[in-house]
Amino acid sequence: MASGLVAGKVAIVTGAGRGIGRGIALLMAQEGAKVVVCDIGASLEGAGTDASPAHDVVAEIKKAGGEAIASTLSIAEPKNADEIIKAALTAFGRVDILVNNAGILRDRIFHRMSWSDWSDVLAVHLNGSFNMSRACAVQFREQGAGAFVHMTSTSALVGNFGQANYMAAKFGIVGLSRGIALDMQRFKVRSNCIAPFAWTRMIDSIPAETPEEKARVERFQQMTPEKIAPLTVYLASDQAEGISGQIFGVRNNEIFLFSQPRPVRTIHRSEGWTPERIEQQLKGAFGPSFTPLERSTDVFSWDPV
Repeated sequence: MASGLVAGKVAIVTGAGRGIGRGIALLMAQEGAKVVVCDIGASLEGAGTDASPAHDVVAEIKKAGGEAIASTLSIAEPKNADEIIKAALTAFGRVDILVNNAGILRDRIFHRMSWSDWSDVLAVHLNGSFNMSRACAVQFREQGAGAFVHMTSTSALVGNFGQANYMAAKFGIVGLSRGIALDMQRFKVRSNCIAPFAWTRMIDSIPAETPEEKARVERFQQMTPEKIAPLTVYLASDQAEGISGQIFGVRNNEIFLFSQPRPVRTIHRSEGWTPERIEQQLKGAFGPSFTPLERSTDVFSWDPV
């Protein structure tokens, strides 16, 4: 696989044993990259380990003529991130691309969310993304090139019920990506986010009892995990030069560019503010511009294209 958009590059993809990560790893290889397939094979809630998903993807890549190695180390541990980078360098001599995709779910209504529900989700999504990014950053700096692609979520960008932990982690990843983009632009290193819509084990528990629910699930099932891979590969390639610090979305055959927080209205008083004066003016001035308490399905209300 000497040709392709990322030919000759080395890509590390976390959570690559199943779903979105698997699709990305396979397309990276198809487009010429050598791939480090990272996955501990845990359950959706993060329990247990299973080496077979990572090794199965490696076998699939090799069968198609590509090059790949597997890692089943937990990215939640900083030392493991360093070991994954070392393994990539030993096997392939360099690292060019990091896709931070690994994650778990512990959905709970907020007043029932435990500390472990909170901390375990952040440990994998946010801390894991930091650990892997920090380990790659030194190599990218020395090379004077590199690309990060991080998976965020519309659950964070818009909202969802029972996912305060997941939302916080995924919004944290947006900040992490933006910080990396700003700090490392001088070294020609890019960092972007993708909010993926895809039918994976993370959403296959959606109830489908009524005709309306069944129709909704059928629409979701059109959004296969493989649909996320093309934009990921593009953003990781040299052809995406000049694109950094951005947030994209992929939903079936649609690609979105998301806005990022900026001031929308302002009020001021030359003599300063008191709580009473704020009460008199703030709601009237800002109320029409308040962001409503919506969920992702409220904003993306049309059928996938």
